[in-house]
Amino acid sequence: MKPGIHPAYRPVVFRDRAGDVAFLTRSTIASTKTVEWEDGNAYPVVDVEISSASHPFYTGNARVMDTAGRVERFERRYGRR
Repeated sequence: MKPGIHPAYRPVVFRDRAGDVAFLTRSTIASTKTVEWEDGNAYPVVDVEISSASHPFYTGNARVMDTAGRVERFERRYGRR
């Protein structure tokens, strides 16, 4: 790798506000905010809207769409000609 052209790859805390969970991983993302982690060190923190802790697919709270109702509404509106 060429020196000086790559972003810094360092530990970063990603915090999911919806799921109230945080995890420490490595990333190149930049952040001005920091948080003290469980090991006592301060790491940059990035707040995310959704992660595997709060996404409906992973939590099992997925909504089932009513496709039959949509088809019936289409048939009623436009009918079969």
